[in-house]
Amino acid sequence: MRRLVSPLLWTVLLVWMTHGQAAQPDALPEGVRHYDAPAPAFDLSDMDGERFALAEGGNGGWLFVHFWASWCGPCRREMPAIQRMDDQLGEHGPRILLINTAENDDTVFSFLAETAPELESLMDRDGLVTEAWRPRGLPATYLVDPRGRIRYQALGGRAWDQPPYLDFVRNIAR
Repeated sequence: MRRLVSPLLWTVLLVWMTHGQAAQPDALPEGVRHYDAPAPAFDLSDMDGERFALAEGGNGGWLFVHFWASWCGPCRREMPAIQRMDDQLGEHGPRILLINTAENDDTVFSFLAETAPELESLMDRDGLVTEAWRPRGLPATYLVDPRGRIRYQALGGRAWDQPPYLDFVRNIAR
């Protein structure tokens, strides 16, 4: 009996482990990957001088931290989708923190007025916050949990207003 149980147990364990590994990538929308690191703290202002500080330990809710620039083609295409995502999720989604990388107020104001008029952007005027977060290019999105840890990363443009992304963001923000 002992000889039968051991191979059976190994078979069940192998199937369970293989199933868990195969199911993992399907759980995330295309281009979103798991990430686990503390979110670098920052203190930035928007164009109106309103400040936002991300302190160690988070801000109590999920954050959608998105680095962008108006000269970036994928950023230009993605920003309206972020606006629509915010419109659809409202208070049931994460707080959206757009962080513009080293552009002036006039450029940012004109761009947002045209592409995402309801969104505000924090201004990383000297690029130091962007540098601390180390995106490998723009756009780059990080989803930060309530304790201040980056849990997911998406590099490049995404269709945030489409069902796979909306469902994913809605589910983590619960």
